[in-house]
Amino acid sequence: MAKRPRQRVHKALREATRHPLMLGLFLPHQQGAWSPSAAARGTDWSFDYNARLAQRADEMGFDLVFALAQWLGKDGYGGDIKFRENTLDPFITSAGLAPLTKRVLLIATVHILYGWHPLHLAKYGAVIDHMSGGRWGLNVVTGYKESEFRMFGQAPIPHDERYAMADEFTGVMRRLWAEDRPLDFEGRWWRTEGAYVAPKPANKRIVLVNAGSSPAGIAYAARHSDLIFVTSPGGAEAEAAIASLPEHTAKVRAAAAAEGREVKILINPHVICRDSEREARAQYRRILAGADKVALDNFVGAFRSGDQASWRGHKKATWAVGGNVHLVGSPEQIVDYFQRLKDAGIDGVQINFFDFLPDLEFFGARVLPLLRQAGLRLEA
Repeated sequence: MAKRPRQRVHKALREATRHPLMLGLFLPHQQGAWSPSAAARGTDWSFDYNARLAQRADEMGFDLVFALAQWLGKDGYGGDIKFRENTLDPFITSAGLAPLTKRVLLIATVHILYGWHPLHLAKYGAVIDHMSGGRWGLNVVTGYKESEFRMFGQAPIPHDERYAMADEFTGVMRRLWAEDRPLDFEGRWWRTEGAYVAPKPANKRIVLVNAGSSPAGIAYAARHSDLIFVTSPGGAEAEAAIASLPEHTAKVRAAAAAEGREVKILINPHVICRDSEREARAQYRRILAGADKVALDNFVGAFRSGDQASWRGHKKATWAVGGNVHLVGSPEQIVDYFQRLKDAGIDGVQINFFDFLPDLEFFGARVLPLLRQAGLRLEA
């Protein structure tokens, strides 16, 4: 039986997880972010816009910022809005955000099976970690879309084999970060001879993140990840999502405990918050009414055609809003939803908005103080 990796203390992660509920911001690195809707907004995929968001989230006391990575062809998911045609790469942008932020964790998504060697990512990740003062993290994804593998000239890899490869890849990276001697390794998929990384990460390891939902994905995340993103088995509607989560989060936590590890579980809600529920519901309906049918069909079809286990319980009608759970209401209602998510086993929320900058400012002014009053966030 393979040796279980030891869970070292990570200073930045310890600071982030001191709050009863972690707060993350899902940066809109993709044109249109999560919402294939043409409803009016100022959200932009550019680096400058994302840097402003990351800096404001940092100033507000958010614990992490995060973005997904995608490889799409011309026009992205199509439609009149050319949904996600322009996309930033979060690995590259995390380096750009390092000197612009002070305390927030910078989580970068990398498809590790698209031509990477563990030595590359161990070295580059350690450098960005130093640039950020020990605030860099890696969201490991294996990819599931056949079109993405084909873009790299690769044949698709069966689901469980992808996670077996990720396990070997991650094991090599962790050794390169932690061990102070050259590494000779002969694996099934990767090998090294005299491999060495210096400087080491600031904490002798990197914050690792994963979003596995299948048995193989959960097993990988339980073995390696500090933060595990989950999706709602009950769909995006808030009540159904909250009801479905306790069993799922308990399963994830039990898998980590079987590895002798503790993990933090996060979910990705789309927050639509206004002064009143009536105003928030009106905005929700505007987003849905603005759905770009072609982009929506292509977006939903891409998820449903793959072999990943996430998002299966989600209804197509609500995908124009995006996000894993739709939280719509007044500031008081949003705080109540967050408390109920915590009660369902969620340790943190990775929030996305529709009109990011003004919605983030409203959240900071109206919701954050209530989160502190509710005991979900500690004072700085």
